[in-house]
Amino acid sequence: MNKTKYINSCNPAAVIFDLDGVITDTAEYHYQAWRRMAEEEELSFSRQDNEKLRGVSRRASLELILKGKELPENKKLELMERKNNYYREQIKTISDDDILPGAVDKLNQLKNAGVKLALASASKNARDIIENLGIEDYFEVVADGYSVEKTKPAPDLFLYAAEKLNLLPSCCIVVEDAEAGITAAVSAGMYTVGIGPSARVGRADLVYNSVAEIEIPEMLALLEKR
Repeated sequence: MNKTKYINSCNPAAVIFDLDGVITDTAEYHYQAWRRMAEEEELSFSRQDNEKLRGVSRRASLELILKGKELPENKKLELMERKNNYYREQIKTISDDDILPGAVDKLNQLKNAGVKLALASASKNARDIIENLGIEDYFEVVADGYSVEKTKPAPDLFLYAAEKLNLLPSCCIVVEDAEAGITAAVSAGMYTVGIGPSARVGRADLVYNSVAEIEIPEMLALLEKR
């Protein structure tokens, strides 16, 4: 890999990673926590419903689960907190064994190429998760559910990461597995790499089935389109 080429093209470049479904997979933990809360409240919630929650904030997830049911704000806050407590109980056991195959290798390749790395996750538990995974030192910036008011599909989270990196959005590539995340990154004016089926991430500039399949030179070549 020509390290100088990619550094000089954007002085330098950055790759911003989503967390869930890209670096680790906590989707099942989220599903079990939401399902437990939903059952307690006698709300209908299926795995198909859970797919719609991919990449969106906790509040937006709750609104989708409520399916138009009106609740007082204090009740909504209580439900979100209850779900989060169930989720946090489960993620205490997360370790480096839960990093998705190929993720650390890609982080190392990018770091060796002089690329800045950031994490952008709608989760308010993102920092705890990457600490448990043992990969917090890879990221110069962590943008999470506490960083901005509007999370994905709004572009704010990615724009926040770019600002903290002191880079233009056009010098950033986002790696995402959720439609909402791809939408957010496109709105932010960033290049996109989608992980997963085209039906979900087909708007991305590049699509791979998994993080392990990412070709770093091909991904960084997106920046040459500037």
